[in-house]
Amino acid sequence: MKAKRARSPEDAPAGHMSDRVAIEQIVGQVVSQVLESHVPQLREELVRRVLEQLPAEVAVSANVTVESGASNLLKGVSAIHAGTTQKEILRALLDNTVRYCGRAALFVIKAGAATGWQGRGFGKGDEDPVKDCALDINTGAAERAMQSRSAFSGTSSEMDPRFVSEFGAPSDDQVLVLPLVLKEKVAALVCADAGTEAGGKVDAPSLELLVAATSAWLEVVSLRKQAAKEGASDAPVEKAAEPVPQAQTVSSYSDPFAGHAPKHVAPAPVEEPAAVAEAEPVSVAATPAPAADSLPQMTPEEADVHRKAQRFARLLVDEIKLYNQAKVAEGRKHKDVYDRLKDDIEKSRATYRKRYGNTAAASGDYFDNELVRSLAEDDSSIMGANFRR
Repeated sequence: MKAKRARSPEDAPAGHMSDRVAIEQIVGQVVSQVLESHVPQLREELVRRVLEQLPAEVAVSANVTVESGASNLLKGVSAIHAGTTQKEILRALLDNTVRYCGRAALFVIKAGAATGWQGRGFGKGDEDPVKDCALDINTGAAERAMQSRSAFSGTSSEMDPRFVSEFGAPSDDQVLVLPLVLKEKVAALVCADAGTEAGGKVDAPSLELLVAATSAWLEVVSLRKQAAKEGASDAPVEKAAEPVPQAQTVSSYSDPFAGHAPKHVAPAPVEEPAAVAEAEPVSVAATPAPAADSLPQMTPEEADVHRKAQRFARLLVDEIKLYNQAKVAEGRKHKDVYDRLKDDIEKSRATYRKRYGNTAAASGDYFDNELVRSLAEDDSSIMGANFRR
């Protein structure tokens, strides 16, 4: 009997459609709320609160209780958060996806092409058949996931025919493509299905949760590494520093797939734009770093300290914004951003002052400037009446 094609939202009965929309809204709201918390609370709350809201038949499979489902998800998220490098984090993601599907493969997006990184559940000996395998992302399910930056479910006919030919169609003819989004860019795709063995299933909500947790943790690790580099670069300089360039930009985000070179994709010419997976460079701050010749009284060493202080302020505020997106949006709406984020702001302010409060950059007010620029969109009134520089 030929498997039926997965119905699109437009084909679904009104009752099922409303249920799906309600579930998606609940998941979105709960995950957004949990991501506002900092790392110590993220692991436990993320899983517990999502599973509290989801119906049991959606949250867990037929033979698994709610308690064991929550426990497995918690273990999965904890394993992801235990990773300290991008490879460890992504391996933990793939290791845990197969709890909720028959097989899964991660494809890195570079220069408009997708290349296999690693797979789980494909069972072809010691060698990973997914590695360096090409995936067409310009049609079908992969294209839909790339464009929407959200999970897309369809049939095997909507997958790259080469992939289906190489690895076989899933037993239930259904596929799930999940984008791993970093800095608002799709850096990778996770393709999951029930596998070729009969009776396999796919738990889409659990897979989406694992991928979302991975995206968030990769950004946190990137911010922490960048901050650590800034701290290491603050060591005393014995010889005169090079003059600070007039215009200098720095990315506050490092691409976890920068070292992954697809074998089947020719290197892009130097003049071409950066790959989609890479974050676009951003200005160090709203006001450029002071140049040595623009302020004659400032030595090159002092100018360098000012530049580093600006960069560190941006990293601190980036982390606040990352974990408090809903609060930032509400704060902008009600013009009370500072009141909603007071604890996080003051902790970061103390960190900034500890590092630069007694340096040449102390007079720059870079941390408060970055708060207004990034959180209040350059309108200090949005910070609220209690915000004091």
